[in-house]
Amino acid sequence: MSQITLNVEGMSCNHCVNSIEGALKEIGMTGKVDLTAGTVTVEYDESKATVEQIKETIEEQGYDVV
Repeated sequence: MSQITLNVEGMSCNHCVNSIEGALKEIGMTGKVDLTAGTVTVEYDESKATVEQIKETIEEQGYDVV
């Protein structure tokens, strides 16, 4: 398993946390949102997903990965 921490803009509440973590879970990844830091830490299997797919999943929820 690999881990990456991404800076994400636009997160401000528990809905944001549930939206992002839920979307990542649907594609088989574990995500942990830190609203204070503005980050999302994702554990993923490199053989099943790329960093680009992770970014796209977060952006599809309406947030900006920077």
